[in-house]
Amino acid sequence: MSPVYDCTTESGRAEGIAAAVEVVRDGGVVVLPTDTVYGIGADAFSPEAVASVLAAKGRGREMPPPVLVPSVRTVDGLATDVPEWARDLIREFWPGPLTLVLKAQSSLMWDLGDTNGTVAVRMPKDDTALALLGEVGPMAVTSANLTGRPPATTVTDAAAQLGAAVAVYLDAGPTTSTEVSTIVDCTADEPVVLRAGAVTQEQLDAVLHPAPDAEEPEPTQALELPADPAADSTPDSSTPDSSTPGETR
Repeated sequence: MSPVYDCTTESGRAEGIAAAVEVVRDGGVVVLPTDTVYGIGADAFSPEAVASVLAAKGRGREMPPPVLVPSVRTVDGLATDVPEWARDLIREFWPGPLTLVLKAQSSLMWDLGDTNGTVAVRMPKDDTALALLGEVGPMAVTSANLTGRPPATTVTDAAAQLGAAVAVYLDAGPTTSTEVSTIVDCTADEPVVLRAGAVTQEQLDAVLHPAPDAEEPEPTQALELPADPAADSTPDSSTPDSSTPGETR
């Protein structure tokens, strides 16, 4: 059995991340928690490591894995021609369960599979995942299960399916969600949802097609009353209220 590190404590997480960093840098495969389900991943820039991830899942090159990143700034290093509306989605939902398919930088020396010049990118909202990504950089990560089986929501689920194909398991307890990330294709003029997930269509529409701001009401004009010719031009000091007519109180 490959080692399992308890990442629910500060010391355990530090030990587990250190072990995972070593494995990833050596071209190995790890299981890590995310804000959706557990993922199996490796160095995105190691073709051999990515091939090991696909082999562990029983998946072919026709289904390339997404890439998890440690920060929003990483996007422009991996993708090009990012639409402004895609950046709006990033600002609203990252870190979080939204994967964006973007045009990949042609200069990148990697092999994620048959991507047709694209890359699927996500920044997860999980402290353990972000700590690992912060150390090793972008990782090719897909759900930690055999193809056709339900995604793993615990390390036990993942280990039962993947076994020794994974060098290190990072255990952060059961995931808080059983939903996968929503995938949106951002390579054309208009977004296309490729997979429904934790971010709903209504949430996407609220960012992509915001309702127009309500018109500001016209300022209330002070009501000018006609002068009373019978009134004395000087207010009587004994009058209890000598305020200007029409004044808002």
